[in-house]
Amino acid sequence: MSRPPGPPFRVSAVQEAVGLWALGFLGIVLAFLLAGGSSVPKLVATVGFLYLPLIPMRWRDEDYRDYGLTLRTWKQDVRLFVILSLIVGPLFFVGFAAFVEVVPHLPPGLARHLTPIVGSGHFQPRLPPRFGEWIIDQLFVVALPEEFFYRGYVQARLRDAWPQGRVVLGGRLGRAFWVTALLFALGHLAIFQTWRLAVFFPALLFGWMRERTGSILGCALFHAACNLYVRFLEESFFGGP
Repeated sequence: MSRPPGPPFRVSAVQEAVGLWALGFLGIVLAFLLAGGSSVPKLVATVGFLYLPLIPMRWRDEDYRDYGLTLRTWKQDVRLFVILSLIVGPLFFVGFAAFVEVVPHLPPGLARHLTPIVGSGHFQPRLPPRFGEWIIDQLFVVALPEEFFYRGYVQARLRDAWPQGRVVLGGRLGRAFWVTALLFALGHLAIFQTWRLAVFFPALLFGWMRERTGSILGCALFHAACNLYVRFLEESFFGGP
């Protein structure tokens, strides 16, 4: 069997990763400008995250397993997911509740840049409508494609260029780790919502999980759980009469 042909021109690992990130970012921006308010931008993002890396992967005769899409370490991934959920969940609830109290006292212009929901809230536990569909959507349409692209592909390619880093609790945190988290946050500006830059902070946990296990399973589960938890808190604080 002959190997796939190599790339038509030589690029560095950094140029390749950042170039595909920019291409995906522009595709989402264009979809949002043309079809904002519909599901088209989300579809463009999901397809781009899953298939853009296939171009250089095919040139190098690689597959998804080379970029963390594997069940090889599933026990460790699930264990990390449960541990982090138990630690982060209560801490985030306290921070969210405090933020709800502070936001109404901020200047309206500033508040609109910090959160999509401005107003007084009171906690009363309730699930959002069609929550079961949200679980499927967040896991397979949002978290898994994003984690494959960012933590699986981008972080791995940047680590090829910048292998150095300090090992923290079993995960190597170097320049690739920090730049991936930054690109992840900047990528969320594609739909022009500045408060989405806050995803930089959970991205640090996603990236550490990827470095710790070598898989994206745990960070995909945790990513989906974070999104669902935020949606639950928004509904519980602001969704009722």
